[in-house]
Amino acid sequence: MSTAAEIKHLQDHGLYASNHEHDACGVGFVAHIRGEKSHSIVANALKILENLDHRGAVGADKLMGDGAGILIQLPDALYREEMAFNGVTLPAAGEYGVGMIFLPKEHASRMACEQEMERAIKAEGQVLLGWRDVPVNLEMPMSPTVRDKEPIIRQVFIGRGNDVIVQDALERKLYVIRKTASAAIQHLNLKHSKEYYVPSMSSRTVIYKGLLLADQVGTYFSDLQDARCVSALGLVHQRFSTNTFPEWPLAHPYRYVAHNGEINTVKGNYNWMKAREGVMSSPVLAADLQKLYPISFADQSDTATFDNCLELLTMAGYPISQAMMTRSSSVTQ
Repeated sequence: MSTAAEIKHLQDHGLYASNHEHDACGVGFVAHIRGEKSHSIVANALKILENLDHRGAVGADKLMGDGAGILIQLPDALYREEMAFNGVTLPAAGEYGVGMIFLPKEHASRMACEQEMERAIKAEGQVLLGWRDVPVNLEMPMSPTVRDKEPIIRQVFIGRGNDVIVQDALERKLYVIRKTASAAIQHLNLKHSKEYYVPSMSSRTVIYKGLLLADQVGTYFSDLQDARCVSALGLVHQRFSTNTFPEWPLAHPYRYVAHNGEINTVKGNYNWMKAREGVMSSPVLAADLQKLYPISFADQSDTATFDNCLELLTMAGYPISQAMMTRSSSVTQ
């Protein structure tokens, strides 16, 4: 039974209790319940992100935070028309994937990264359709520190090869391409290789993110303002980190998660995953599994490491609901 004082407190203040307040990231999600795509879903998701501004970290430099971003479904009409201007005819929706890629500003390093990506696409028997420069707003106010770290952002379009019949198989091929290209680029020991990063590579979703404030995402990425940019869902995130310094790749969403809080087992998760690489097997990934190592890199954040593991489980055939509930000790099964 509640006491009279407790009842009065609830009447005066509702369920809110200030002692339950904690600093943490802001995350939001909007979707059409019937899966109907529209630009309003994207616009509403960005409005949620703007309203999450108070959940993000900003220091003495008011134009620099910990990063923000949005995950949406591939805007097929937008990409189809834009690529047609460059002489590229895209296959039907679901038969091609799009890689959103952060690249070094330094020309030689950027070319080396792109060549490794193209080599990985060919090695996996898929089709390089073309590249697209992601239009960004270079005139908007931006912290000099953020501008100095700003990558070149390009998209690579990949068509399915003759050995790929269903979309899930294409997703697995895109996964292998991304992992093998990323590993090869790190092995090149380029001076600027750490500036290379792939926020997303999928035939279903794409991620627009960066070292941006909540209200800058929709302004920075011109695609998000385009009426042809439609989606049935939008996942947004404004980051508040307590254990890593802000960088462009560390902004959320990741490919599978947008995380609110801290995991704080970075080294343990990385080491356990590394230890399992010698004993894992998968009838779905089969021989491709060996191409995916390392599953995570040592300098990634806790959420990035978690996202890598969740992605591996789903690509290996686990339903995402089961993957989310799988104990770490079951990863090798």
